Amino acid sequence: MAEPLLINQRVRARADTLGAALDAHMLASFAPDARKELRRFSAGEAAELLGISTSFLRKLHFDGKAPEVEMTGGGRRQYAAADLMELRQILDAGKAGAYLPGRREGEKLQVLSFLNFKGGSGKTTSTIHTAQRLALKGYRVLCVDVDPQASLTVLFGYRPEYDFLEQGTLYDAIRYDDPLPLSAVIQTTFFPGIDLAPAGLMLQEFEHETPRALLDNVQPPFYARMAAALSEVEDQYDVVLFDCPPQLGYLTMAALCASTSVMITIVPNMLDVASMAQFLQMSADLLDVVAEAGAPMEFDFMRFLINRYEPNDGPQQQVVSFLRTLFADEVMVAPMLKSTAISDAGLTQQTIYEVERAQFNRQTYDRALESLNAVNDEIEQLLHHAWRR
Repeated sequence: MAEPLLINQRVRARADTLGAALDAHMLASFAPDARKELRRFSAGEAAELLGISTSFLRKLHFDGKAPEVEMTGGGRRQYAAADLMELRQILDAGKAGAYLPGRREGEKLQVLSFLNFKGGSGKTTSTIHTAQRLALKGYRVLCVDVDPQASLTVLFGYRPEYDFLEQGTLYDAIRYDDPLPLSAVIQTTFFPGIDLAPAGLMLQEFEHETPRALLDNVQPPFYARMAAALSEVEDQYDVVLFDCPPQLGYLTMAALCASTSVMITIVPNMLDVASMAQFLQMSADLLDVVAEAGAPMEFDFMRFLINRYEPNDGPQQQVVSFLRTLFADEVMVAPMLKSTAISDAGLTQQTIYEVERAQFNRQTYDRALESLNAVNDEIEQLLHHAWRR
């Protein structure tokens, strides 16, 4: 008779099996040891991102003012992200920032937290799509993965359990004993304009160590450590995006206290709304405590982002109407639609901005892209309003 398998052995066996399967899945999508690479963009996509017409873009090439770019076999121009940045600099000559939209002298760093108490509300998906849209439009973006599960880190092509096994994650910059400068853990990514402060399981140690640090009065306290780490690199970025864990712990509170704005993601069903009500109440109580301890509590804006929205779903429409009645302008005008294009792209750990349109049903892809652009361009306008433009 076989010996019974202990639960710890069973869990480890399942972890090993799943890890091997994920490795095989990654190898099927990417070559061994390869890093992700960003695709090139069509002339129409490039013009839209630059805010000009395709005819004007063609004229720049005709006049010899645009850089040489890659051509397809059919004679169509294809633009790399670096080409777009060079074009921005050419267009912006003498225009005082019209085509280089990053923050200007006297404008503070914008730090936006994506959060919700409930998992599966689309925080990571929202964070990475916002980061990529802003980067494509010329902003310098730092993504900070605050979740020990490290989903955002994985989406940028890293394997935390291999790449950052010993050190190199956000934990090393906010730990209580001998922290590293944040610049020492920030990674460049395959996506020009975006840097990443990665996460890993070691980040969970911050939750375990904070109670002892509070007893020992270690300075700066937990709620100020994220902001202190950011201060070293804030002049290098226009926008910082926090992808927060689905729990209201010390990591989330530290991210909130370092933020200038908050984006609460919400799936429009009543169970999620009820969960969000509890989250908001708990957040308010904890924020009262850290505010009394001296943490800054001034936000430029707070918005509710409707996620995974199905316009033809009657109950979802009712929930969205309910939220708009309660919170009015604090609910984002543009919802993020539920789309098979977004979920299918995720199968290869990619986003809508990374995948080729030809890989999908064009109508499905265009609908998803239009939805994401509307959300992210609304976020861009909120950032501009915070900068008083």
